[in-house]
Amino acid sequence: MIRARYLPTYLAHSFYEIPASFYLAHGYKNLLLDLDNTLAPYDEKEPNEQTQAKVRELQEAGLHLYIASNNTSKRVSHYAERLGIQALSGLLKPFSFRLKRILKQEGFKPEETILLGDQLMTDIPSANGAKIASILTDKIADHEPWVTRWNRLFEKNKRRKIVTEGLVPYWEGKK
Repeated sequence: MIRARYLPTYLAHSFYEIPASFYLAHGYKNLLLDLDNTLAPYDEKEPNEQTQAKVRELQEAGLHLYIASNNTSKRVSHYAERLGIQALSGLLKPFSFRLKRILKQEGFKPEETILLGDQLMTDIPSANGAKIASILTDKIADHEPWVTRWNRLFEKNKRRKIVTEGLVPYWEGKK
């Protein structure tokens, strides 16, 4: 049995495959994007053209995008600045207290906010603790820091069970 703390709202293979229409149809206005291995590989210093195009597409649809990361302010701020979006760094995910504080400060309604992340052990508990929706994506690169590789060991069986037992829908019902 998977504890509710680790159940995302949706699954997706990638942030890049989800169209703006999905978010709008479900009433989401604020997208909180994990940076490392969700939006970009851990060692990518500058946003690539695919990332820039996807961010533009979502912004043109009227969505508000924020990078929401545990990484350092220097990395997150630089990357967000290059994309023309805001940065939320040092969130201490899986804890949700900083995320809740930011939601309150920014005036975000929980039902209009969704967090996308690749880690079941950090991103999803943080979103659930803040009472916002979440999308668990696959990682986009194999190169990761040791702490992330360690977390992946603990999430492997949980992730497999969520997928094989159909506990959570894919963003459009596709597997």
